[in-house]
Formats: sequence, C-alpha cells, structure tokens
Amino acid sequence: MKRRLVVGLVFILAIGLCGGLIWFNFFRDKMITQFFATMQQPAQTISAAKVEAKTWTPAISAIGTAKAANGVELAVQVGGVVKEISFKPNERVPEGKVLVQLDDAVDRADLANVQAQVKLAEATFARSRALSARGITAEATFEQNEASLATARAQEARTKAVIDQKALKAPFGGVAGIPRIDVGQYLQPGTVVASFQDLSSMKVDFTVPEQRAGEIKLGQEVRVGMTEADLPFKGRVIGKDPRVDPATRLVSVQALIEDNKDGAILPGQFLHVEAILPEQPNVMTLPQTAVITSLYGDYVYTIEQEERAGQQVQVVKQVFVKTGRRRGGALEIVSGLNAGQQVVASGQNKLQAGSAVKIDNTIDVTKLDTTKLASGQ
Repeated sequence: MKRRLVVGLVFILAIGLCGGLIWFNFFRDKMITQFFATMQQPAQTISAAKVEAKTWTPAISAIGTAKAANGVELAVQVGGVVKEISFKPNERVPEGKVLVQLDDAVDRADLANVQAQVKLAEATFARSRALSARGITAEATFEQNEASLATARAQEARTKAVIDQKALKAPFGGVAGIPRIDVGQYLQPGTVVASFQDLSSMKVDFTVPEQRAGEIKLGQEVRVGMTEADLPFKGRVIGKDPRVDPATRLVSVQALIEDNKDGAILPGQFLHVEAILPEQPNVMTLPQTAVITSLYGDYVYTIEQEERAGQQVQVVKQVFVKTGRRRGGALEIVSGLNAGQQVVASGQNKLQAGSAVKIDNTIDVTKLDTTKLASGQ
C-alpha cells in the first residue's frame, strides 16, 4: 500500500514537473518574441543638410584644349649651316633676341661688295647730276646713272635681308622649348628649330552642343581648370564659329585667359571649361550626396519627429524627388521637397524607412569634393 502511494506521488510529481517545463518553454518563447517585437532599434548616426532656396549660377560644361595666345614652331626661312644656338630649354627670352645664327660669312662678303658698288654708283650719280645741271651731260646718261644707283641700293637691301633672315630672332617675348637642331647641322628652309610659347596668356578651344550655342556670347565669363571640381582660372569668350559642324553637331568656341599664373596651364593641355550663364534666384538645392538613385527613381531620406514609447525621436522617411542641374557639389531639386526640410546627407546605406537617427554634423559634407567621394578617396 505504501509502495503504491509512493509510486503515485512520484508519478504526479513527474507529470507536474514536465508540465512546468513545457509551460516555461512556451512562456520563454513568448517573452523573447515580445521583447524583439517591441525592442527599439538603436539610432543610426548620420549627417544632415537642409533644403535651401539659393541663387543658382548655371553654366555650360565642356572639355577644352589650351594653346598659347602667342605660340609658334620656330623655323628658319633660308637654308644654311648652324653657327650658333643662343638659347637653352625653358629659357625665357625677350622679343628680338637672336636664337639661332646661321653661317652668313659669304653673304657679308657679298654685302661689302654691294656696298662698294653703291658708293661708286652714288659718286657717278653725283657727278652726272652736276654735269646735267650745267647742260654738259645728256639727259639719257643722267637717267641711266640714276637707275644704276637705285639697282645698287636694291641689291644692298636684298643682301641685308638675306643676312637678317639667317639670324632667327624671337618674334615675341616667351619661353623657348628644347632645341631640335645642333651646331654645324645644315638646315633646309622651313626646318623647325624649337617650340616657342608665350605662357602669360592662353587661349582655350572648346565646343558646345548646337542647342546651346545661342547662350554663348562674346565677352561671356568662363572658368577653367584641370579638374571638374576645381576651376581656378577665369577668362572670357573671344570667338564663336558662325556654323555648326555637320559631323559632330557642335559649335566651336574660343576663350582667352589673360592671367596664366606661373604658367600653370600649358599649350595642348586637357581642360575642364564652364561658360557662366546669368544667375537664377530661388532654386531649391541639396548636396549631391543626399540623393540616392534607384531603379524606381531618385529619392532622399527626410528627417521627421515621431513619438515612440512616450519619447520624441528623429526618424527618416523615404521621399522620391525630381532632380535637375548639377554644379560643384550642389544638385537642383525640381520637385518633391520644400525649402527648410531636413534630409540625410550621408550615412544612407544603413537606413530604411522608419529608422531612428541621430544627427552628427561634425563633418560638413557640403564642403567635400564630390568627385573624391564618388571615387572612394
């Protein structure tokens, strides 16, 4: 009897223990589910920017090529043997300096002979004029002596011109390039001696689409630089072709940069160009980093106040926008946002609609180089 009672008690205790374990497991799973369902995600740290109505300075962007306002490939006019090279690479020389001297010994000897003939012709003409004034010499003889003097003087001028051509001079002040000749070398007429460039002012040739050619005016401001994000040089439009290239549908434009600081721009260099257009007021803008491009369109995350668990928190909402022009690090917002709204400027990769956020504007992304951000630098 006692044995049955003990077995019964043990059986009842075992059933109770098993039931308690099963209840505990259900209770635990329910509490875990409830905890994760009501758990608040930690606020993500982001930087923010405001939608601003600014004065927009539109521009036509283009790619250009630089060339010196005064730049030539120096070449000799006459043939001869190089006697002296009077310049060094990258030397700045004044206008009129002799750069290359060809051997002109024979020409100078001819000049001495011609000058002697000129003196003889002058003396003969002087005697003939005196005799003609007294009626002693015939008029035909006087005219013949006058013509002989003119011929001698013309021969003298020609010989001097040949000697002058054998002294290649700087046509303007500028910088000489690397000599392409050597002393003692015989040069044919037209042989290029060196490149010679005046780097103080530069011309920039670029093209614009035919649809925008009417926006380009003479005297219009242009900005030029080696990168799209940095255009430190200012110039003005000095010429525009009066026709459209039928092959490319582009119009050629030329600008002048009058102050090429320290020769920073070199002839032949690849340049970014912006032709500045009239300013436009009240244009909605955002940093380019704030806008995300997707298959469904461009969108931003706006920052809103929301009450959660009795507290005001900042959350984000996805808003699709229509974008317009870009300039520098700014992007025009055509529609979808209003001035004064706050949007996420960086840190969007860890967000989704409804995420709580915390603003940290220690780094101002509006002042960063967007080209470096895009390339990961």
